[in-house]
Amino acid sequence: MDSELSKQSLWVPRRASTASPIESPTSPTSGAQAQPPVPEHTESDGESSPLSPSDPTSTEPQQRQRRDSRVKNTGRRIAQIVKLKPEFVEQYKEYHANVWPEVLKQIKECQIRDYSIFHDPGTGILFASFLYVGYGFADDMERMRDNPKVREWWALTDGMQESLVEGAVSSADGGWWREVESVFYAA
Repeated sequence: MDSELSKQSLWVPRRASTASPIESPTSPTSGAQAQPPVPEHTESDGESSPLSPSDPTSTEPQQRQRRDSRVKNTGRRIAQIVKLKPEFVEQYKEYHANVWPEVLKQIKECQIRDYSIFHDPGTGILFASFLYVGYGFADDMERMRDNPKVREWWALTDGMQESLVEGAVSSADGGWWREVESVFYAA
């Protein structure tokens, strides 16, 4: 995995789109040869295809895929870590037992599903895991950051955390949670 991408925050993209457009599959009834569907990203391949939902820099081809209902995005699992300051453990748990509806709505609108955060009291590590099912990760994370209620939520929770990313400032500025590599998956 690209080292810059592995340090990328869930919420803020680090690179602009550089992908070139692709042609969408042609209908078999039009007489033209149908293009094969875009291959699904697998956790074990180690690199992102330029057409994969796992590549946050590739937005235009993915937007075209979205318009073609025959191509279904099965998602990309993302895992991240940050350290929770010991004096905020109970408060952090209380906040997350009552996440603001506006924050939950924005998470869903940004194509994030199956989102969980775990805490290891021995190390203070918070482990977040979620499935991204959209086609434009960078765009969706930009929309997340643009939501005032989400930024307000981050301002509350960032103060309870210690980033493991060198030079990180805040969730809103990007790179707060450190992405971690998947080493095993069984469905």
